[in-house]
Amino acid sequence: MNEFAQAIAGKLNIKSVQVDAVLNLFAEGATIPFIARYRKDKTGGLDEVQIQQIQDEAKALKEFTERKAFIEKTISEQGKMTEALQSKLNTATTLAELEDIYLPYKPKRKTKAQNAKENGLEPLAVLVLEQKEIDLQLEAAKFITENVKDADAALQGARDIIAEQVNEDANIRAKMRKLFEDTATLQSKVLADKETEAIKYKDYFDFSEPIHKIPSHRILAVLRGFLEGFLRMSITPLEEDAIALIEDQYITGSLNASVEQVKKAIKDAYRRLLQPSLESEFRTALKAKADEEAINVFAENLKQLLLSSPLGSKRILAIDPGYRTGCKVVCLDEKGELQHNDLIYVHEANKKYDSEYKIKELVTKYNIEAFAIGDGTAGRETEQFIKQLNLQLPVFLVNEDGASVYSASETAREEFPDYDVTVRGSVSIGRRLMDPLAELVKIDPKSIGVGQYQHDVNQTRLKERLDQTVVSCVNTVGVNLNTASKHLLSYVSGIGATLAENIVKHRNEIGRFTDRNQLLKVPRLGGKAFEQCAGFLRIKNGTNPLDESAVHPEAYQLVERMAGDLNVDVKSLIGNEELLKKVEVKKYVSEDIGALTINDIIKELKKPGLDPRSELEQFEFASIYSIEDVRVGMVVPGVVTNLTRFGAFVDIGVKQDGLVHVSEISHQYITDPNEALKLNDKVQVKILEVDLVRKRIALSIKQTQEAPQGGQRSKPRSNHSSPQKKDQDLSGMNMNDALSALKKKFGK
Repeated sequence: MNEFAQAIAGKLNIKSVQVDAVLNLFAEGATIPFIARYRKDKTGGLDEVQIQQIQDEAKALKEFTERKAFIEKTISEQGKMTEALQSKLNTATTLAELEDIYLPYKPKRKTKAQNAKENGLEPLAVLVLEQKEIDLQLEAAKFITENVKDADAALQGARDIIAEQVNEDANIRAKMRKLFEDTATLQSKVLADKETEAIKYKDYFDFSEPIHKIPSHRILAVLRGFLEGFLRMSITPLEEDAIALIEDQYITGSLNASVEQVKKAIKDAYRRLLQPSLESEFRTALKAKADEEAINVFAENLKQLLLSSPLGSKRILAIDPGYRTGCKVVCLDEKGELQHNDLIYVHEANKKYDSEYKIKELVTKYNIEAFAIGDGTAGRETEQFIKQLNLQLPVFLVNEDGASVYSASETAREEFPDYDVTVRGSVSIGRRLMDPLAELVKIDPKSIGVGQYQHDVNQTRLKERLDQTVVSCVNTVGVNLNTASKHLLSYVSGIGATLAENIVKHRNEIGRFTDRNQLLKVPRLGGKAFEQCAGFLRIKNGTNPLDESAVHPEAYQLVERMAGDLNVDVKSLIGNEELLKKVEVKKYVSEDIGALTINDIIKELKKPGLDPRSELEQFEFASIYSIEDVRVGMVVPGVVTNLTRFGAFVDIGVKQDGLVHVSEISHQYITDPNEALKLNDKVQVKILEVDLVRKRIALSIKQTQEAPQGGQRSKPRSNHSSPQKKDQDLSGMNMNDALSALKKKFGK
């Protein structure tokens, strides 16, 4: 069994045999989507989240083990390793414990204590620590040398040695860490003469909150103000409590001259060494915790966005709206290929008739089946123009966040080298309607606009989590092998950028794939890569009907046996629920394939290649087009565009998203909007407040609904901050403060 299996199993409450199976599969080169989908029998049905947790824990344990080995080696090379010290290292369970044990042996810059020891003052420090009733001045005078001018200097050196001993005492550090965890507060104050510049951090000019209660968005807001040079911050418990804790361990005698010296050394140890060290440690830990929560919010929003409902393969007329510069128009075929591009001016009276004629002509010429209109500047007005043409075609407003980033990217230049950014942006809008996932994978997730403080968090960890999210979504949906771009293919289990490019080149050479086994002819795509990717790649109308399903090629013979036992061919078995109900699972269980996999196969055969995403529904905003049209008390439809811990942002079609504070989402008490809402949910909202000057709108969902009879009454809310949809700078405290922090939505 893997050396980490039991420890991980205990922490995650998963059987060690399951953890061991996952770790062994990782060692063989298996990916998380593959393990979750095709190795359920080995893992006992663990899902992607659990498998990801096992991978994360294994990584952390590996780092811990490597650090422990380094510390043991370093101490041993110094000739200072003892049985007691080795025992302490062996029982340490956290990196903090390891570092505390290692601290006295850690190479460091020359300290005051080291100077004092070099000046021969260590015996005096030992004498002082005994805390006996002695003539301390007389004893200290015995240590006067060329480098120690008088008795006071000798006592100062002794205190420096004691202070360092206190700071490096692993027991003291452990207790001090617990005191910080339980009672420390994060405090911030505005720097002198910075009040005007730092006005956006007004909530933190004189701020204090216990670190065990402070939410992640407030931590990140204070840290940003601190790093930008506007705020002074500290993390500390009450000093008297900290010093009393140390004195309980070190003061052994009644009050005398030696005890006074030890007390002075303790205070110095805390102020100069312990408190700054632990403050730095806790600032890092709080930042890491806040990062993780913000990243989790981002990842969940990204997942919901990537799994947005697709319109599917339709011929699209896509429009990137504009006033002065006109509306950029493109016509796309069912595969998303650009057929035509043009420019119309729908917002200039003298050009409106020509624009109407041109749109009707394009609809007829390219057999257009739907309109995709970017929801940015002039989006609603352009939508209104198209609907007034009465063409009897569905019209969709498409979120265009990040489209400009894509249109200027290397990916877009590679796809459309002969077209400018305006055409590329319009194509992206049209393709997003057809398949949001396939198009959004081409854009850096940070540019999509569903994050919270994404520029403040650990960028390496953010990229790692967002990449994991994209991989999960792509493999959950599956990919059409004959139409997928290399960018989409690169996220398929076992492929990556190089193989994706090779697949596309091979596809161009052979025309199209007709069989999954043809993948083995792709340069550098060997057996292991084929095993990992084959089940997630779909071939429509291929030679083998199973290639269009999520059934893995390794199970094809099993399906053929099932069909043969029912006296039908495989094609007749697929989609035939009555026949599939007759399949006896136990009959097909073997050493290689268990009941979980067989049940998955039967489920897939009932609805082969089923897209897990819901069908796209048309949505109509109210007849309001700007914030000036909005009135308090109105009830209007809206679309959820972003979810944060403090509330939901809702697009009501007036260019500025409104904010539904968490207290206005549900009649039931909730602490996280995700408990009641998902991205792209269609909701009814009531207008609570409109600030025309600041372009801010407060909304309520619960006030459009009747309270459940006998239901749980809403509890009082704790204060909430308000990071903005697009990387908001501030945190507010309540509904009004959250609203006051709301900025105009970028790109709208």
